[in-house]
Formats: sequence, C-alpha cells, structure tokens
Amino acid sequence: MKQKLLARLLRYTQIHTTSDPKSQTVPSSPQQWDLLDVLKDEVEAMGLTEIYLDPNGYLFATLEANVEKTLPVLGLIAHVDTSPDFNGKNVKPQIIENYQGGDILLQGSGDKLSPKDFPNLNRLLGHTLITTDGTSLLGADDKSGIAIILSAVEYLQSHPEIPHGKIRVGFTTDEEIGRGADHFDVEAFGADVAFTLDGGPLGELQYENFNADAAVVTFYGRSVHPGTAKGKMINALERACEFQHLLPPHNTPATSEGREGFIMLHGIEGSIDKAEIHYILRSFSRQELAEYNKYLTETMMQMQQRYGEHCGKVEIIEQYRNMQEVLADYRYLIDIAEKAMQERGIEPNLEPIRGGTDGSRLSFMGLPCPNLFTGGENFHGRFEFISLETMEKSSEVIIGLAKGFTQYKFD
Repeated sequence: MKQKLLARLLRYTQIHTTSDPKSQTVPSSPQQWDLLDVLKDEVEAMGLTEIYLDPNGYLFATLEANVEKTLPVLGLIAHVDTSPDFNGKNVKPQIIENYQGGDILLQGSGDKLSPKDFPNLNRLLGHTLITTDGTSLLGADDKSGIAIILSAVEYLQSHPEIPHGKIRVGFTTDEEIGRGADHFDVEAFGADVAFTLDGGPLGELQYENFNADAAVVTFYGRSVHPGTAKGKMINALERACEFQHLLPPHNTPATSEGREGFIMLHGIEGSIDKAEIHYILRSFSRQELAEYNKYLTETMMQMQQRYGEHCGKVEIIEQYRNMQEVLADYRYLIDIAEKAMQERGIEPNLEPIRGGTDGSRLSFMGLPCPNLFTGGENFHGRFEFISLETMEKSSEVIIGLAKGFTQYKFD
C-alpha cells in the first residue's frame, strides 16, 4: 500500500489548492476545483457509487457495504485546500528513504529540517520521509488525508473478505480558512457518524478541540499632511498599537500548551485613516473564551473613554466550538478507533486538538466526527514533513474501523 500512498500524495501536492480568506466565492479559490475534478475522475475509476460533486465544491462517493447487517453509515472526510499562511504553489517534495537521523537539507531554500528544532524526527528513524524543498509548504495537510482514505477504500475493494458496512467518502474545501463546513450538506452526505483524517503524528485520536472565536478591532483616524497635522491628524495605526499594549496579561501561542488557551495577534493592517487588528481567541473552556472576549471589549471601552465613543469598535466572530460536547454521547466511536489502533500496535494518543477541523463544526451540525492521525507534522510552513509508514498505519486503522463497525454490539 505504501507505494500507492506515496504516488497519490505526490500527485495531489502538485496541484495548487491554496484557499483565500479574502475571497467571497465558494470555494474561495478556483484552483481547488482542479484537485476536485481529479478526485472525481479517480473515484469514478475506482467504481465507487453515488458520486456527486456539488456546486459548492463538496465531493461525495460511496463504497457499498458487503454485509447485510444494519450498521451506522461511516463517513471519512478530508479537505483539498492548503493553508494561505505560506506559499502553496510549485511544491517540490523531497523523498528521504530510510531516514537515519540528523539534519535534512531543504534543497530549494538551503534551510535544514533538524531534530534539534523538531525532536519528533528522532522517532522516525528508518522511515521514508516526504519533506518540502524549503520554498513552499508540502500540502500533506490535508492531501495526505485524501490519499489515506482512497488507499484504504481501494484496499477494502480488493479484499472482499474484510467485512464492512456502507462507507461515505467526503472531500471538502476551505477548511484552512474556517469555512469547510459552511455549505456541507449533512443530509446529502448520508453518514450517521464520521472521522476526519486531518491529524498529525502516529496515534492521534482527537475528540476535543478549542472553542474558537475571531475578533476584528477597528480604529478610525483622520489623515492630514504631516507637515500641517498638529491638532488635526488622528493616527489609527498608533491607536491600534496602543490597544494591543493596553490588553490585560494573557497567554499567547508562544507561551501556552496542553489545555491552556490564548489570544493571538494575527495581523495589523490599514493606514492613518483606518486600521484593523485581527485576533484569534482559543480556549477549551467556553467561560475562558468569554473572558478573552471581555478583555477586548473592555479595552475598547478604555479607548472610547479616552478618545470618544466612535474612535473604534470590536467585532467578535464565532468560529467553532469544542466537539466533545457532542461526542460525549458517541463514545463508541472512540472505543472502536482505540481498538483498531491497539490491534495494530499503535498506542492511542487522546490529546485534545489545539486547533479545529471540519469535524468540529460538523459534530454540531448533526454529524459526530472525531479526528484521526495522518502522520504529518509542522503543517503550514517550509518545515512540513510526513512519514510514509505512518500514512500506511493510518490507512490500516481505517480498515480496522470499517471491520470494527461490523463487530461492535450497538444498542
């Protein structure tokens, strides 16, 4: 299976699919259709049924059951887009066979992927690693998930002795900009439960994630020629900087881990006339997330007291919530996944996601949806890499899940 996984991953990474947070189209970037069209042809060639690529860029297909037993329909989901945080064009993967440790030269940029900076490399001795060349991200997030799903489905097709119920495959767009579930038709997908294949290192099994909000803080200024600006100019950029300085002490991504939340300054843009600060707010606790929102609104109140009611405003945008609230009633999904891992010598790692996936929102839309590992690490940048052997383990876990559904005693 490894060679098919590798071929699929390399083929998919050559297709530019970066999403665009500034676009209002669906999908947000036209290039995502290029991969969707390729995948539609692929599932047709595989002989899957109920294939549908809808106008919003959601591709669904079915592997029919080979047992008569009535079972929950299992969904497997991955996303086609890659992050806009780093260059996603002209990806030139490097293949390092039988990795023996030490630094890996990224030949396009001259950077080094080093276990000094990324200690998890030390766990992958003897593996085949796929890296970037340093000039782009790799796109294993989440093209590895697509490759893993289709390779597992293909294996089930060629091994009819492995029992499985109906399996629905779903490929989505715009996950990286938080819109992956915006137009997902849960009823049309037709699965009772699902797993996203969008995780990281070996053994990740995630059914908790951050509660997430975004915030836009806007300041309004007055642009006047600097030579005659005394008493007239109002510099919105300066007020934005002042706002950031006035925020109460808080965790940031660089000072938090585990179950600690954070406020992240994500960007400042604008001019003297108008400036915006963009934040992302994350916490496993709804109460703490509300506190972070309060930090922003109360700081704006201080600014308004100083400069006037109309000097600026704060907008809070809800993004997603902790899927554990839903998945607590679907513990059997975790039980079956843990058993599938353990039977293959994998120690399940139930650490919460310090982020979100499509499954976060889909769970609240009526499709309970934990997340499984793919083997990728250092997503969204030049140091992204993935283990081919871990991808293979992920496909094996999917096969185990499919079989496990036929063995589980549902109430």
